Amino acid sequence: MKGLWQISLILAISAGLGIISNALRPDSLRLFGEWSSESGLTTPTGECLIISLSEAEKLFAENAAIFIDARSNEDFKKGHIPGAKSLPWQDVDRRFIEVIEDVSPDMIIITYCDGESCKPSYNLALFLFDMGFKNVRVLANGWSVWQEGKR
Repeated sequence: MKGLWQISLILAISAGLGIISNALRPDSLRLFGEWSSESGLTTPTGECLIISLSEAEKLFAENAAIFIDARSNEDFKKGHIPGAKSLPWQDVDRRFIEVIEDVSPDMIIITYCDGESCKPSYNLALFLFDMGFKNVRVLANGWSVWQEGKR
């Protein structure tokens, strides 16, 4: 009985320390709320970065946005949104200026990659946001939803 009580106490203390540690972190994990992959796609100030497929298609048709593919060069060569620029997240430090030099800071930029929880497009969007581009959005699961929308 004493051992069970000690285990319970250790677990309670561990859980408490874990919650406190998480609360003190600048990039803390949410304990409650929306857990979908899209819900985490926000700026540090909490602004949602997600753009819907219909909004992205409208901007595409109006030629009012630049699409940037954050996937690898190999995936880009296999297929991409027409007119999109390729800026793989792993090459952003090396290729940023080359890809973005003719883009106005006021232009709408839509980053995309592929997969439910595609972090490269989100990381690229945050990077662009930090570089002064304020109209940056993420097309979640971009390449797949774009292809499905065109069928």
